[in-house]
Amino acid sequence: MSNQQVPVIVLREDTERTRGRDAQRNNIMAAVVIAEAVKSALGPKGMDKMLVDSFGDVTVTNDGATILKEIDVAHPAAKMVIEVAKTVDAEVGDGTTTAAVLTGSLLKEAEKLLDQKIHPTTIISGYRKAAARTLEVIGEVSEKVDPADASFKKILIDVAKTAMSSKFVSTSRDDLAKVVVEAVLAVAKEREGDEDIDMSNIPRQKQKGLPVANTELVKGIVLDKEIIHPGMPKKISGAKIALLESPIEVSKTEFDAKISISDPMAMQGFLDEEERMLKTMVDKIVEAGANVVIAQKGIDDVAQHYLAKAGILAVRRIKKSDVERIHKSTGAVIVSKIQNITAGDLGKAKTVEQRDIGDDKMLFVEGTPKSSVVTIIVRGGTDHIVDEVDRALNDALYVTRDVVIHPEISYGGGALACEICQNLRDYASELEGREQYAVNAFADAVESIPATLAENAGLDPIDIIVDLRSAHAEGKATYGVDIGKGKVGDMKSARVLEPSLVSKQIVMSAAEAAQMILKIDDVISSKGGGGMGGPPGGPGGMDDDE
Repeated sequence: MSNQQVPVIVLREDTERTRGRDAQRNNIMAAVVIAEAVKSALGPKGMDKMLVDSFGDVTVTNDGATILKEIDVAHPAAKMVIEVAKTVDAEVGDGTTTAAVLTGSLLKEAEKLLDQKIHPTTIISGYRKAAARTLEVIGEVSEKVDPADASFKKILIDVAKTAMSSKFVSTSRDDLAKVVVEAVLAVAKEREGDEDIDMSNIPRQKQKGLPVANTELVKGIVLDKEIIHPGMPKKISGAKIALLESPIEVSKTEFDAKISISDPMAMQGFLDEEERMLKTMVDKIVEAGANVVIAQKGIDDVAQHYLAKAGILAVRRIKKSDVERIHKSTGAVIVSKIQNITAGDLGKAKTVEQRDIGDDKMLFVEGTPKSSVVTIIVRGGTDHIVDEVDRALNDALYVTRDVVIHPEISYGGGALACEICQNLRDYASELEGREQYAVNAFADAVESIPATLAENAGLDPIDIIVDLRSAHAEGKATYGVDIGKGKVGDMKSARVLEPSLVSKQIVMSAAEAAQMILKIDDVISSKGGGGMGGPPGGPGGMDDDE
């Protein structure tokens, strides 16, 4: 026996492993690269990105969430930053670019501390304390607004305008903000207590062909469908709506069946019977007193003819979500068996009318008993513009909703960020040990937000930060970067308002993601897809359950 040691292979041949400082450096670099990708899109003077997917479809946007969703990323740490943006988008609808930039800045500042031999757990502990203090500061400096106050609507409009100021539609934001606020307030009046506002209750129909300013709010439902038969009326006043879940067709058997017909008369009788069944269905609908039929499924050609003769307006193949909205707004019962339809199942609306919107025909259901149902028709010159207007409206709708649910606002333009920095630096001096460095690093990262706003507007970030620091030291808590004037100014008089909920969500998500990435000191990545190392679990080296 020789004393020579036999190497023990634990990991597969095709497994890569980076550990310690290298792993941290790689993760931080990947996260910072993602943050840098969206950094230039931040603020009113932010630039747009053109994204081309694998099918060649083009998206032009400066919406952080959209940019990050469209980027195809391989590195797992970079994916974590994208998750931050997605979380912020799902929860509060705005602030995605800020969240990604803040995550990148927190990691960049942490790297400087790692280079000074400060342990990652110390940095994480400091970041945790700084994040908790930041949330307290946001609570302290936020202004509560009263939904019962006459100025509440004006505040909501300002909040919506601020959300759209960084978007392509900023020139039309006055008109769009009014549409957005009307829509949210219409839906909000139905909610009870602390109930959330479901944004799916404010659907948007996109239509190219008219300027962005022609975007309008319809108090009712707009269906992207046209009337199925030319003989049907195009408008019905005093509509009685039959809402059908089942098709107006002769149902085919589930199993294969053969019908043997030897006599031409029998063939005719067979066809006549089909026609009679369809006429019976239509007669049932007429008998119930309906003058509008909205069907989730198909309507046979023969049935269309009978409906047209009865002067009934009909549309078919309606989305399930639209069927539920019609049920909710008109009071129509969703009928699954036409034989059982009665006058009590019908819904009501003042008018149901087909109108030309651009090149398309759409069906408008207006004057429903439940007035909280609204639809926004989004307009723009081309498909790309309509899509970008739609994204801007989505952000504006969400921030308006945020203020309605949590009536607290803070001031934008980096004003809140500077107030947080000043508080954090004071707080750091109270701490003992190396956590001071981490809290100060957190403050520096937050300060990167107004610096980026200034940089994107072509201003000198150093001069702006110096001016901001001195303004906040004098107690001017509402001072931020006034992009229009190119200097520091009062955001309260400039009406740059943001929901406090968005700021809190940004800080929570960014701080948690940064802490998670800093905690990783070993990355083991398997490149191969099985075939190495045989059992257990068959030739691929994986169990069936995995």
